[in-house]
Amino acid sequence: MRKADKIFIDNINNILEHGVWSENARPKYKSGVTANSKYITGAFAEYDLSKGEFPITTLRPIAIKSAIKELLWIYQEQTSDLDVLENKYGVKYWSEWEVGDSGNIGLRYGATVKKHDIMGKLLDGLAKNPWNRRNIINLWQYADFEASEGLLPCAFMTMFDVRRVGDDLFLDATLTQRSNDMLVAHHINAMQYVALQMMIAKHFGWKIGKFFYFVNNLHIYDNQFDNARELLSRTPSEKNPILKLNVPDGTDFFDIKPEDFELVDYEPVKPQLTFDLAI
Repeated sequence: MRKADKIFIDNINNILEHGVWSENARPKYKSGVTANSKYITGAFAEYDLSKGEFPITTLRPIAIKSAIKELLWIYQEQTSDLDVLENKYGVKYWSEWEVGDSGNIGLRYGATVKKHDIMGKLLDGLAKNPWNRRNIINLWQYADFEASEGLLPCAFMTMFDVRRVGDDLFLDATLTQRSNDMLVAHHINAMQYVALQMMIAKHFGWKIGKFFYFVNNLHIYDNQFDNARELLSRTPSEKNPILKLNVPDGTDFFDIKPEDFELVDYEPVKPQLTFDLAI
């Protein structure tokens, strides 16, 4: 069994069998009912991308194209305007987190990236010294939270390290996430940041190395247990899906487009499941 599917199955079983219930939960379903969850803390996974280990399950379809478009909205467009996400990229689901009738999600995500010139500083730092241990993306900015309403970032910190193996340089990445919906968002977030890692590696002409993924609070919402059991009953695909970035080494980070990515050998088990999102 592929590593990603085994980790997915193990995490679901761990949450169902050993998880504890949330208290004083913030999220609500669209009906207004409080969205309680069962959760574990301190979930960690390691994938060696250079060996074809990608953090995507085959137990259900994952919307990778939309996930990558969302990533570019944050780190290339560097805006929180929903008009850009919806009209340029065709991604609609972020409207649930619009702040009032502002047309944006507040000073969050892409707006934070732009305000602090996070991508500029990251790429400049890696160019000056790839072995510097300070190549970090940090979206957790208290001043931004105080400046406007909005959802606080879930996947909020990413760290990058370079390793030399023989004549090759490999870019490793570590994603830290404060909170993650195991059934809905886990592999979406993981693959988004693998895509970001690949974009940065291409920018410098490096190879992709290892991807480390730490989630502080990994949960399943109380209306998803039937879906969890359905996923556990499925047999993973025998194929090994791999994400490719089809641009030459040295392609500028900001010139990479969604269509440059290709997910090959991806044959997830169907049908897709439906989830009532917690907002």
